[in-house]
Parts: sequence; C-alpha cells; structure tokens
Amino acid sequence: MHDIEPFYNWRHIYVSEEDERSPFHGRQYSEFEFSHTVYNYYIHPQWDDFGSRTLYLKVLLADYDEKYAIIEMIGEWNDAIENDIMSLKREVLEKFMDEGIHKFVLITENVLNYHSDCKDYYEELYENVVEQNGWVVCLNMPQQTQHDFIKARLNYYIELMELDNWRTYKPFHLFRKIDGELMARIKD
Repeated sequence: MHDIEPFYNWRHIYVSEEDERSPFHGRQYSEFEFSHTVYNYYIHPQWDDFGSRTLYLKVLLADYDEKYAIIEMIGEWNDAIENDIMSLKREVLEKFMDEGIHKFVLITENVLNYHSDCKDYYEELYENVVEQNGWVVCLNMPQQTQHDFIKARLNYYIELMELDNWRTYKPFHLFRKIDGELMARIKD
C-alpha cells in the first residue's frame, strides 16, 4: 500500500496545502517518512489524515467558482468503530460547504472495506448538499465495498458511479460528466 500515491497529474492546477480555504492548508509532507498505516501497512505520506485511523484522503481539486471538490480516498471506511462519515463530514466536507462547495466527487477505488453503523450523518450530509442543489458521488468503489454500502442502503444518500478512465479527464470535464449523468438520472 505504501506505493499507492494520490493522483498527482492535477497538481499544476490545484494543491490543497496551498489553498487557504482548504482544511489542509499549510500541511507539510515528507516523501521519505511513512507514518500513517491502514491494517498495519504503511501508506504513502502524501495522503491526508482527517481524524480516522483507517481512512485517509487527498483533495485533488476544489473549485470555488463551480462549487465542487474532487477527493481521492484510501483505506477502510469504518462507521461501526471509527464513525468515519462523521469525521469526513465535520472535518472536511463541512469546511468546503462553508466555502460554498456542495458537489463532491469521492474517488473510492482504494477503499477496501466498508463497515456500517447508523445512517444519521449520511441523512444530514444529504440534506445539507441537496438544499444547495448539490450531491455526493462515490466514484469507482470496489464491488465488495459497494455491496456493503448498498446493503446498508446508503446509496440513497450518496450516489455510486463507475468511470474507469477518470484519470484521462481534466478536472472540470470529469465534474461536468458526472454532473450531467446525475442530472439525466433526475430527469428520467
């Protein structure tokens, strides 16, 4: 796991630690010192800690004009023990919502497991984004993780989508594609 880096091809467009409005503004990273772990496996030091011991993320882009953020995640999403949705909502998503962002693409292809608890924070997050015409999408969540997510009926609050070649898109085009698909679903 230590060699899985957050997607870096958009760093010429956006760097979360340089964004004064980002919850990760001012963070310092080491390329050589590995300190965070998932399942006792070290992960690349570019991943950001947001209060969970098993789930980490990297804000790949926050566009305050278009009101969306793209966030890549790695690890185990554990609401049963860690209440990861609460930490994610309070420590990251709400900070962006306070800045006017209400559409979130969570790239979850490296989220290995999901353990559910209650739906309260998902309902609250859904209400918060929908009242601002927003949404939350998990992109490319592995099938076994999706199974547990759907079993807990959380796909009502967070959309699950697949897009194998997302890395070939520019951020705005990726956002427009996802937003367009969601709007088409709503119209049907």
